[in-house]
Amino acid sequence: MQNRKSTEDVAFGIRRRVFEHSMRNNGGYLSQACSAAEQLAWLYNEELNLGEPTLPMIPKPFGGVPSAQNKEYHTGAGYNGPAEPDYDRLFIAPAHYALVAYATLIEVGRMAPEGLEMFNKDGSSVEMIGAEHSPGMEVHNGTLGIGLSTAAGLAWGRKRRGEKGNVWVYMSDGEVQEGQTWEAIQACAHHKIDNVKAIMDVNRQQCDGAMNSVMEVGDIAQKMENFGAKVVKVDGHKLDEMRDAAKTSHRGKPLIILANSSPFRGMPSLQLRFPRLHYVRFKSERERAEMNKDIARSLGIEPIDYQKH
Repeated sequence: MQNRKSTEDVAFGIRRRVFEHSMRNNGGYLSQACSAAEQLAWLYNEELNLGEPTLPMIPKPFGGVPSAQNKEYHTGAGYNGPAEPDYDRLFIAPAHYALVAYATLIEVGRMAPEGLEMFNKDGSSVEMIGAEHSPGMEVHNGTLGIGLSTAAGLAWGRKRRGEKGNVWVYMSDGEVQEGQTWEAIQACAHHKIDNVKAIMDVNRQQCDGAMNSVMEVGDIAQKMENFGAKVVKVDGHKLDEMRDAAKTSHRGKPLIILANSSPFRGMPSLQLRFPRLHYVRFKSERERAEMNKDIARSLGIEPIDYQKH
């Protein structure tokens, strides 16, 4: 599989696909595309060492839960390539970023555009909230604070087996309100699990509104360092800062990149919906038409003719 797109183009394509999908379906996870596009584009287009996808470009329907009788069961991790010793593994912890993750897979040539048309349809594996059978997913994390723990456990096993591949986890800042996240950092430091790396989208938003209106979390970087992580803070929209951060020495410690981002990046009119940004569902046909026009102008594209969809 060859990809000739620049990472900047991939990030733009992610925002455009999520915008188009949201307009045609009268709602979507727009703010996550705003904050996460550069981060996921950088991971998939540059940083991750992944093999060729092992699953069909057009996702299969939901194949049922794993069991001894369901021999055809598979997770969605095949879109990230085979789980071989030299390849990296990725866990996407915030399952509500699924729409953005699917758009990323399409932009880097790992899933067909038709896959996004299956989003949230009955019988589809392309779930609205990513599950273990969804494209790009290996386990169901929710945003329950278990993503880093899952990655740490796998990384510990890989380290003991002498596997060279790293284990990456993509996180959101809402996860620092969960105790298991802190336990995972502490366990990584204690067991010297330094083949686990994480990048956290620090957009200060969660499903109930702004982070600080739900639970104030204080200085995340300082707390993580106190628990034993090597922490690097970057601008989540500046690729060079993320590139440099990934090279940071962190012997005996997990590396956590805190990517400060904007939930309005590329779509400034979303500020009109603040602080209710988790899932943008248009309140009226007038608002939908105005958002269509305003966001398209910001992205430098034509408005979507969603009436024909």
